[in-house]
Parts: sequence; structure tokens; C-alpha cells
Amino acid sequence: MRHSRAVNVYPFLRPIIFALDAERAHRLTLAALKLWPARTAPEPDPMLATTVAGLAFPNPVGLAAGFDKDAEVFAPMLGFGFGFVEVGTLTPRPQAGNPKPRLFRLPEDRAVINRMGFNNGGQAAARARLARRGRGIVGVNVGANKDSENRVADYAGGVRAMADVADYLTVNVSSPNTPGLRALQGRRALDDLLRAVLVARGRDGPPIFLKVAPDLERGDVEDIAEVSLARGIDALIVANTTVSRPPLRSRHAAEGGGLSGAPLKALALERLVDFRRATRGRLPLVAAGGIASGADAYERIRAGASLVQLYTALVYEGPGLARRICRELKALLARDGFARLDEAVGSAGA
Repeated sequence: MRHSRAVNVYPFLRPIIFALDAERAHRLTLAALKLWPARTAPEPDPMLATTVAGLAFPNPVGLAAGFDKDAEVFAPMLGFGFGFVEVGTLTPRPQAGNPKPRLFRLPEDRAVINRMGFNNGGQAAARARLARRGRGIVGVNVGANKDSENRVADYAGGVRAMADVADYLTVNVSSPNTPGLRALQGRRALDDLLRAVLVARGRDGPPIFLKVAPDLERGDVEDIAEVSLARGIDALIVANTTVSRPPLRSRHAAEGGGLSGAPLKALALERLVDFRRATRGRLPLVAAGGIASGADAYERIRAGASLVQLYTALVYEGPGLARRICRELKALLARDGFARLDEAVGSAGA
């Protein structure tokens, strides 16, 4: 009951939270979550449970990387009903990230712009926390240090360092806030990177997911799909934040960085459809970007996603969002005659 009351008061707390600087509010949220009463990870739901890359997800609604950069609150977030939590992005060495201010709410657009720059305490510190974790699926998102002389080596090293504390590992080459990082999505660079990452992972390591940008041309999509299939990675996360700027109303609209939230929805869905077509359904897809409701999640699932992730919507909807999306998703599946989530994946293109 205490958990339920805490969720229901979020609309009253939001004006207080929004009165604070966005990054400060986030730090206070993390501090509060560390004190949160322990809750168990969700049990598998017969209608929503699914298996992707050999992992049994209790439901398809995940928390995207960026919320819990340093693997401090993954357990409380699983307790809020998320089927999985992705921590990071974690770099080999700690780094401060970009100068502040670097995180901006756009309330009129239900969006966020960030240019954080992979700020985190490093993989070693996070690894110690992850080694003590209990139930629930936790992925680890790895990246390269900004001043790295060999970014491929950073990714390979991150995979080696975090492999035994992660259920899956995400190779993040799509953040717009580390100069030159997105160049690793090019065909030859990506092939070299994935080869090194898979060697570092070894035969018995966890699945490898690749997180891509929404700001891709059709040829880029084809190249990424071909390399990913050839190298045998386990899933694609489509997509990260965008550097494009659709019409926005908020006063922070001109800030530089990656845009997330509602304005990203159409572009992220378009890229998902592109990757579904390019991979011909042979590679699991994880949808991210602008997902804020069961209807949003269902649209991505019918477009080809096996799992979905969200973050920005939490800022506006509060911690009860994961459970609400699961309820709405079940109602939509039942309405359309699907007994299980898996039956709906890609059904819009069937």
C-alpha cells in the first residue's frame, strides 16, 4: 500500500521537482530511490513475458540507459514493474562529462534535451554494485572515454570488464554528445568494432545489443543491418536521441544535444520500420524514443519490436508508468485477439 500511495502522489510532487534544475532534481531522485523500501522484480506475466536473445523477460517494458548511469538504483526501478533495466553508459575510466548546464526539460513538448557526455563514475565502481544484485534482468551499456586514443579498445575492455555482471551488454555508438562517436556506425568502422567486441565477449558471455541513432539515411540502415547480421550480434536498440529539431515550443528548444521524448516518436518509429525491413525480421529489435503509453508500446511491437524502452516519459508521468503501460498493453493485445505478446511482434507488416 505504501508503494501505491507513493506512486499516486507524483502529480502533486512534479511541480516541486520541476522547480529545481533538471540535473539536480535527477540527483535527488536517485538519492531518494536509494532509501526506497525493497521491492521484488516483477514476476513473468503470461501474456507479456517474452524471450529475446535467450533471456526470459517478465514483460517487455524496460528502463533505458541514462537514468541509472552508475548502477545505483536498478533494484528499486525493477520494483516499479520494469521488465528490465539498462544501466550506464559506463566508460572504462570515470569522467565528469560536459560542462553544466547540460540537461533541459521541455515541458510544453514533453521532451528533454541532454548533452551529458557520458558522465559516470567508471566501470569498476559500477561493477562492484552490480556484483551484489539479486533477481531481475539488468543490461549494461558501455561506451568510450571522450579522450580515448583507441575507442574500439575501450568498448572491448568494457565488454570484458562487465560481462560477468550483466545479463546483456549494449554497445552504445549513437550518443550525439561525444564528438566523433557516431562515426563508429559507418560500415567499416562498425565491422571492426563488433569484431573486437565479440572477441572480448567470448563464446560464453552475455548477449550483445547495439544501440543506433535515429538520424540515419537509408543506406546507413542497410549497412548497419548487414554488418550486425553478419557479425551475429543479438539485438538492435532503435533508437538513441536525435540531433534533429522538429518544431518545438519550449524555451530550451535551441539548446544543443540529443532530443528525447514525444517529438522523437515519429522518427524513432520510422527507423524501427526501416530496420525491421532491412533485417527481414532476423534480428530482434528493441524500440526506444517517445514511448509514453501502452498504445505507443503496442505500435512499436506491431512494427517489429520485441521489447521497448523508455526514460523521458518517466519525467512527466512518474514511477507508476511501467505498470500502467503493461496494463494498457495487455488490454490492446486482448482487444486484437493476441494471446501472447510474441504473436503481435511485426503484425503491422504481416
